[in-house]
Amino acid sequence: MIPRLQLDGIEKAFGATRALRGVSLMINPGEALALIGENGAGKSTLMKILSGAHAMDAGEMKLDGQPYAPKTPLHAQKQGVAMIYQELNLAQHLTVEENLVLGNEPAKWGWLDRKERRRRVSTALAELESEVNPESLISDLTVAQQQLIEIARALMGQPKVLILDEPTSSLTGVEVQRLFKVLDRLRTRGVSIIYISHFLEECQRVCSRFTVLRDGESVADGCLETTPMNDIIHSMVGREVKDLYPRKQRDFGDPVLELQELRGQTRPRSVSFQVREGEIFGLFGLIGAGRTETLRAVFGLDRVAGGTVQVYDQEKTRTTPHSRLQQGMALLSEDRKLEGLFLNRSIAENLLITRTQGITSYGFIRPHSERCMALDWMEHLDVRARDEKQSVGELSGGNQQKVAFGRLLYHQATILLLDEPTRGIDVGSKAAIYRRIGRAAEQGRAVVIVSSYLPELLGVCDTIGVMCRGELVAVRPYHEWDEHSLISAAIGQVQEASPATNPHSEGTTHETGNGRITDTDAPQSNTSSSQTSLPE
Repeated sequence: MIPRLQLDGIEKAFGATRALRGVSLMINPGEALALIGENGAGKSTLMKILSGAHAMDAGEMKLDGQPYAPKTPLHAQKQGVAMIYQELNLAQHLTVEENLVLGNEPAKWGWLDRKERRRRVSTALAELESEVNPESLISDLTVAQQQLIEIARALMGQPKVLILDEPTSSLTGVEVQRLFKVLDRLRTRGVSIIYISHFLEECQRVCSRFTVLRDGESVADGCLETTPMNDIIHSMVGREVKDLYPRKQRDFGDPVLELQELRGQTRPRSVSFQVREGEIFGLFGLIGAGRTETLRAVFGLDRVAGGTVQVYDQEKTRTTPHSRLQQGMALLSEDRKLEGLFLNRSIAENLLITRTQGITSYGFIRPHSERCMALDWMEHLDVRARDEKQSVGELSGGNQQKVAFGRLLYHQATILLLDEPTRGIDVGSKAAIYRRIGRAAEQGRAVVIVSSYLPELLGVCDTIGVMCRGELVAVRPYHEWDEHSLISAAIGQVQEASPATNPHSEGTTHETGNGRITDTDAPQSNTSSSQTSLPE
């Protein structure tokens, strides 16, 4: 059998940085291959070469036995290679229908064939069982709905090779299963699938074989069914990852964040809970339940229609993000591309933008201090980049997330609102972020995590609340939940909790002074005695 796609010795460098160092892989017609590796391993660069966004420096590619060297993404699509990027790439001001056929509009006698356009769009959406209105503006859709539109657009080209980069990062469980059924159908038609995901259980469900990239090289491949998962993880990170969800006994202090019947303009409808010093509180729910809207309302990004928000015994419901930052609260957005980062600005600027004490004099930033501080934090967060001046938009998705999360730690926020904190992050980086979240809680910080990944909530959180249709329907300690009961509550089937303590009935006061926390036991920067110390 002639391989559908074959790569031999692919190399790519960006200046002095060698992103790919002789990568080789092969995939047959109708086969699904999992491409696995840490952030910065070279996966995205390799896929951009395959999809025509980058040109390789050396090596050879063959498609159905013929030389393959796409000059542009459009050229690659015409040859049958389509890619769905992790970061959404849609025209926000256009409709769903206009986005799906953008650049490939059907014409009749030189005029746009609207009837054919609608037929193609309806067929693509029906295959994904999506109920999105084709006339809706992309800007009015949720992130998950936009993700499905990206997938539908790729399918419209009838690809021979379909590359998916973290396609389920914003999807609910139901939508993920729909996608898997679509991929199964595509494979029966002979479509080859390259599947990139940090959820290894997804790789096992979709793919039969795997290839592991590490530091720009292909270091392992084999059969997913027969290869132990620990061996794959070891190949990814070059070391053994232990205690992915480290859990330590902590004493909880006084409540620092309390919501009473909080209501937004549309979502949430009614949310009441409290978070104590040293507590990690998880929020779960299906898309549309109002989890993200709750965090945005608390932080002052969305208007509050009713109810109250109390922070450190201060009732301040209708406020602004600036005021919340001054109160010691910080938000990590689920959409780092549009809200979480300034993609065209440097790593240093993104890390330090909310807190400039220690790097300024008379209102001006001291370049040397800024550089030293940024480099210290980059090293501690393990951000892989050329230097602190590199644009954040040039980093991999995982490294972008590290920068966004690091800014909250640098700001010394005492209340952390984390919306999908490990979206698009590899196993090694997830373990590091979980440790930092745990460390923040040990220091007395209060943490609220919104996540669609159930093992993450059960493994990290002390208390978990579930939302359904805009309302918080149940709050229990983590050990009274399992994946089945969480899903049941999220769809409105709330089961009785086992006899247990009230999640907020116990706890020892944990003093934090004025609410500001400094990591005095962490490494210090040598630029100024007043600068922030680093987290462990």
